[in-house]
Amino acid sequence: MRHIKLTLQYDGTNYSGWQVQKNGTTVQGCLEEAVYIITGERSRITGAARTDAGVHALQQVAAFSTESLLEPQVFLKALNGNLPRDIRVINADECENDFHPRYDAKNKTYSYIIFKTGVYAVFLERYSWSIPYKLNCNSMREAAGYLVGEHDFSCFRASGCSSKHPVRTIYDIQIDELPSIEFIGFQFSVPVIKISIQANAFLRHMVRNIVGTLVEIGRDKYPSEKMKEILELKDRRIAGKTAPAQGLFLEKVEY
Repeated sequence: MRHIKLTLQYDGTNYSGWQVQKNGTTVQGCLEEAVYIITGERSRITGAARTDAGVHALQQVAAFSTESLLEPQVFLKALNGNLPRDIRVINADECENDFHPRYDAKNKTYSYIIFKTGVYAVFLERYSWSIPYKLNCNSMREAAGYLVGEHDFSCFRASGCSSKHPVRTIYDIQIDELPSIEFIGFQFSVPVIKISIQANAFLRHMVRNIVGTLVEIGRDKYPSEKMKEILELKDRRIAGKTAPAQGLFLEKVEY
């Protein structure tokens, strides 16, 4: 039995997330069907992260087992030939039998894009959260500082989360204000905020709930110190609303 490691990208707009479901098209389901077409085997593909419906990936990592003798680069071409065009395998390698994309990951980085509605912002609607008001990024950075480190993140944990415990370690949070953004070869002069969060692992909707709370603080609804109180209370009802899925990207998985 051989083990193949895949690195892939996808636009999550048309999918009900990564994980196979009874109803709805998923990225994992499309990959498993493509492997079946190529090998005739029903292989379970394991991913590094279970991205939610509508969430995108710049670098998702996955692996599967096979009896096939096809070389990894042949798999890459064959998979791309049998996948929807909004899912692309960008690398394929043979890996050790005990490699696990999720549990072997040292950290993961998710990034969220927010833009202020502007003349050309229509082209960014699919991949960001359009907000028509100014945000105080200094307050947002101060609030984010309370989240760095090992904490119980129950306040940002969505219902239905399958994780055994809510303790996670956030290594870094960066909030960058950019005067413009490049997209599909064009430069859009639209103010953009990029929020990047690196952690050892994430709870369900954790990044989107953090972003939603940071936005409320950025609107000066609450002082930055409110984040410390929210964290300590461990109550999801106290934190901000869940940010829309389309602005979120799984940016990087490191091993």
